[in-house]
Amino acid sequence: MIEPFTLAVAHAELEDLRARLRATRWPEPATDPRQGVALDRLQARCERWADEYDWRAAERQLNAAPQFLTTIDKLPIHFLHARSPHADAFPIVLTHGWPGSFLELLPLGQRLTRWFDVVIPSLPGFAFSAQRPARTDPWSTPELWHRLMHDVLGYERYAAHGGDLGAGVTTRLAVRHPEALIGIHLLAVGSPAVTDDLDDEEHAHIAEIERWEDDDGAYEHQQMTRPVTLAYGLSDSPVGLLGWLVEKFRAWSDSHGQLATRFSDDDVLTWTSLYWLTNTISTSLRPYNDGYARGVPTPTVTVPTGLAVFPADLVTPPRTWAERSFNLVRYTRMPRGGHFAAFEEPDLLADDIRALFVTRAPAD
Repeated sequence: MIEPFTLAVAHAELEDLRARLRATRWPEPATDPRQGVALDRLQARCERWADEYDWRAAERQLNAAPQFLTTIDKLPIHFLHARSPHADAFPIVLTHGWPGSFLELLPLGQRLTRWFDVVIPSLPGFAFSAQRPARTDPWSTPELWHRLMHDVLGYERYAAHGGDLGAGVTTRLAVRHPEALIGIHLLAVGSPAVTDDLDDEEHAHIAEIERWEDDDGAYEHQQMTRPVTLAYGLSDSPVGLLGWLVEKFRAWSDSHGQLATRFSDDDVLTWTSLYWLTNTISTSLRPYNDGYARGVPTPTVTVPTGLAVFPADLVTPPRTWAERSFNLVRYTRMPRGGHFAAFEEPDLLADDIRALFVTRAPAD
């Protein structure tokens, strides 16, 4: 059964959020800018969140998107389903990552409906999907997605795209159901099972991964090992939650240490508000502990695969690295963009996805 979904946050929840923001006890400022988000900048965003930001306007904008709920294996799954005006358009499922949500994929999805029927599910434990998921491991979510596309929506064959955690879901979806996948498009690939005879680019990529883990990987280790301890503070303090997320928006977007111009202050507050108002930051950390971010080799993927590499993403794998695990038929190094490419550079990404599936996509 599919039911239409409309977002409607209670007024009391918004008032509670504003009260918490106004009652914040602030720490002393950092003695070194490398220690984290600057106090004055976070204070300014929190003042706006409490006194100027209009959640109701964001809510109306989100409700303009065609959203639905269904139940698969007793789990509620929230998803967007936007049909293309082309009668012969084929379907594509888009999967977001962390600290994103379905919001991350809206600009990309809007562009892709020119050629595809677009499905954007919320990962279990994010937003309105299965807020107490029993499992979020690398194999259970891909099975949910296949059930959604094949059993619920009736698509015999479909394409898939994902970045970050969504790349892991998409990869394993292709491994488990190659008969249903026309192909997949990724923004990230993991480590291959076989790493013999690495070339110079691959050795440089391993060094890049090690540098990133040393400088930026503490969050990942915490979320893999002690997510519950972290979740107590992030679930109780909207300022703590905003600081944790703003740090990622700043460091991972193509912005040279500032929030990218693609992210307005209200974009940041809407993304953070969705985590806060659904109280899902704790469950959004579950996939790290359940296995997506652990050092498990990437399984071999036989379906046609495209990889888009954005220069300001966390790491930038060379073509040969991806070819060790994937049937790579398209590899694109983008001129700009970072980790949140579907939001930062949706035109570039939409064009690359279309090019991968051009033989099956209808003309404009």
